[in-house]
Amino acid sequence: MKLKKVMAALLACAMTFSLAACGSSSEEEGSGDAAKDDNKLTIWAWDEAFNIPAANAAAEIFKESHSDVDVEVVNMAQDDIVAKLNTSLSSGSYDGLPDIVLIEDYRIQGYLNAYAEEFADLSDVVNNDDFASYKTGVNQKDGVTYGCPFDSGVAALFYRTDYIEQAGYTQEDMQNLTWEKYMEIGKAVKEKCGVDMLTLDPSDIGQIRMMMQSAGTWYTDEEGKVTLADNQALKDAIAVYQGLLDAGIVKQVSDWDQFVGAFNNGEVATVPTGCWISPSILKAEDQSGKWAVAQFPRMEANADSVNASSIGGGGWYVLKNVGHEDLAKDFIKETFASSTDLMNQLAEEINLVSTLTAASECENYQKGVDFYGGQEIFKDMAEWTTQVPTVNYGENTYAIEDLMTEALQQIVNGADVDDVLADYQAQAEAAVQ
Repeated sequence: MKLKKVMAALLACAMTFSLAACGSSSEEEGSGDAAKDDNKLTIWAWDEAFNIPAANAAAEIFKESHSDVDVEVVNMAQDDIVAKLNTSLSSGSYDGLPDIVLIEDYRIQGYLNAYAEEFADLSDVVNNDDFASYKTGVNQKDGVTYGCPFDSGVAALFYRTDYIEQAGYTQEDMQNLTWEKYMEIGKAVKEKCGVDMLTLDPSDIGQIRMMMQSAGTWYTDEEGKVTLADNQALKDAIAVYQGLLDAGIVKQVSDWDQFVGAFNNGEVATVPTGCWISPSILKAEDQSGKWAVAQFPRMEANADSVNASSIGGGGWYVLKNVGHEDLAKDFIKETFASSTDLMNQLAEEINLVSTLTAASECENYQKGVDFYGGQEIFKDMAEWTTQVPTVNYGENTYAIEDLMTEALQQIVNGADVDDVLADYQAQAEAAVQ
C-alpha cells in the first residue's frame, strides 16, 4: 500500500523510550487560539520531563525580547501529535494546529515527502553547519532546510563501576569496547556479582537499530529502498544480539517501568542506550558515585562499525499555513537555532545533550557530575555526538521495524538468518510500495 498521505498515521507505532508523556487539558484550551491572536504562538511537544521544559525555557528567553508575545506550550502524547497532524494536513484544515511542533527524526521524512508545502523553509534561520552532521540530513528535502535539530540521541554505555571492578575489570577496560569484549566482561559480572549485564525487550529492537547505525547502515539505502536481505551490518547486529542472549547475561523486560526498575534496583550492570536515559539513572540517589559513562560498543566483525551511534531525538518544525510563520521562525532563530545560553540552562535542568555544536563550550558542559564520579559527561557525549555515522532514516523506519521485530524473534528461535531476512525483505517491500 502507498505510504504517502497516510504516512504519519502508519508510522504512529510508539517508540518505547520516547512516548512517556500524555495529553492534557491545555490541548483543548489551546486549539484554535493561534488563528485568533497575532501575538500568540502555540508549540506542541511530548514528554513533560524533557521536551516540555525545554520549550518553556525557550519561551522565556524569547519573551525577553518579545514581551508582547504569548507562547503556549501544549503537552501531548507523540502518538496524538502524529494522528492530529496527519488528519489536518491531509485535509488542508489548519484550525487548532500549532505554529511549532516537535517531530521525531525517524518520522520527519515521511512528513516532508507527503506535506513539504505545509512546512516553513528554515534555511534562513537554521545554519546546518552549526549542528552535528548526522542530525542535519533528516531535516532537509531537495536542498531546503525545514527543521531545527534539537536533542542528541547519542548512544552511550552507562555502567556501574562497582560491579565492573568487583568482576576484576577497570574503567579503562570499558573504553573503546567491542561487543565481544563487552560479553566477556558481562560473563564475569554475572559470575562474580550475580547480576545481568543489560536488559533487552523482545518487542523493542532499539539495540539492533543502534548497532546498525554504528556501521553507517539502516533498513533502507540512500534511495529509500528496503535492504534487509543483503544488509551485512544488520546480520552482524543480529549475531551480536544472539550472542548476548547465548552468553546468559540478559535480563528480559517487557515495558519501560521494568527497564528503568532493573538499573535503579541494581539488577543490571550497564545500560547501553541514548543519552536521554541519564535522568532516569539519576533517580537512584543511593547509587551516586557508582556510575560512569563510556562510548557505545562497536561490532568487531564489521570494519565500518565505530564506537558511536544514536537512538531517538527530534527537531522543531514550523507549520507555515497556520498563520504566524514569520513570528514562529523568529522564535526558532533566537532560541533552538542559536542560543547557547538556552543549551547551557537545559544541560543542568533536563540533562540535555544538545546537537548545537557551540553548546560543547558552555559552562555546564565543562562541569563534572558527582553522580558519575566527577566525570564531565556532557563534554564527553557532545564529542561522541560528532562521531555518529550519518544514515538516511527514510520514511518507513517504524513500518519496517514492526516486521523486523517478528523476524528477529524467528532467528533467535533457530530459523536461518538468510532465509528469514529474504522472506521479510519481500514483505517489507510490499508494505512500503
